[in-house]
Amino acid sequence: MALMKPVKPVGITGYGAYVPRYRLSGQAISELWTGGNVTPPVNEKAVPGLDEDVVTMSIEAARNAIARAGYADPGFSSASLGAVWVGSESHPYAVKPTSTIVAEAIGATPYTQAADWQFACKAGTEAIQAAIGFVGSGMTAYALAIGMDAAQGRPGDALEYTAGAGGAALVIGPAENALVEIEGSVSYVTDTPDFWRRQYEKFPEHAGRFTGEPAYFHHITSSVTALLQAMHLSARDFAYAVFHQPNVKFPLKVGEELGFTLEQLRPGLLVNEIGNTYAGSSVIGLTAILDIAQPGDRILLASFGSGAGSDAFCLRVKKTVPAKHVWTTHEYVQRRTPIDYAQYARMKGNYKLN
Repeated sequence: MALMKPVKPVGITGYGAYVPRYRLSGQAISELWTGGNVTPPVNEKAVPGLDEDVVTMSIEAARNAIARAGYADPGFSSASLGAVWVGSESHPYAVKPTSTIVAEAIGATPYTQAADWQFACKAGTEAIQAAIGFVGSGMTAYALAIGMDAAQGRPGDALEYTAGAGGAALVIGPAENALVEIEGSVSYVTDTPDFWRRQYEKFPEHAGRFTGEPAYFHHITSSVTALLQAMHLSARDFAYAVFHQPNVKFPLKVGEELGFTLEQLRPGLLVNEIGNTYAGSSVIGLTAILDIAQPGDRILLASFGSGAGSDAFCLRVKKTVPAKHVWTTHEYVQRRTPIDYAQYARMKGNYKLN
């Protein structure tokens, strides 16, 4: 059976995003490597500062999620988290978990489960699926799932234009106290090597046109179609939809193929302003939608991870949280400091002096 539902109803108790303030324009990349002869696929992308990485950004997003969860459920605190999971393809350590540092910083230690997740761009929703299972089985009351990346792109490669930084965190808990109920999900995976990075390699490789078909479009279409059929729903039943955002064209095209309108897609489409945040791409789009969604709204979330797979979720909003004291996703997007390519290269460590 394709549809997955936990034994106990589960929902999103709190959510939070984080995006670094620094922005590099696609035109600056094009001018350096092609003399301006390539039209950038996105306007600009977010770049981590010198003191930022997946750990620091995950902590910021987690604190925002915890703040909202405390409002939604007064009985919740960071000590309630029975699991802290961070999905990323740019963990700062090869051997040392990101999740334990995050758990310590937010006050979830020592009695919690901690783990790092990897599945390319769907590492964040992979952590969400596991959190649903943990909470839905009764193993713990709450779990924290994070999708965050400071993605690398080889200088001059097509990925450099879109590989941005940022992501989001979700507190998963009992549906009765949640902001959003998770009504069901479907996961669809195959062995499709469209994108990879071997051990000890700094930059990822990709299979060019195969990243569209048979990778991105086939997997998202398959997971979403199975979810809609299993739940007897259609695109018309959703107020919003958000898909993985490697560029502007792909989510718009797959959304149209599945019957979704631009009005349903636009609120969660952030890639033109912050780039592809990889493990956080679809999840940060969800947080932007949750900032404006109203009770009763149904939301479709569908990720894609190279290698390859897609997780699709049917969500229904139950209640909202005032924005007071918690940054909205668009406030992070709009907070921007432009930088040039030389500053970007220094921040990313692309060039070493020794």
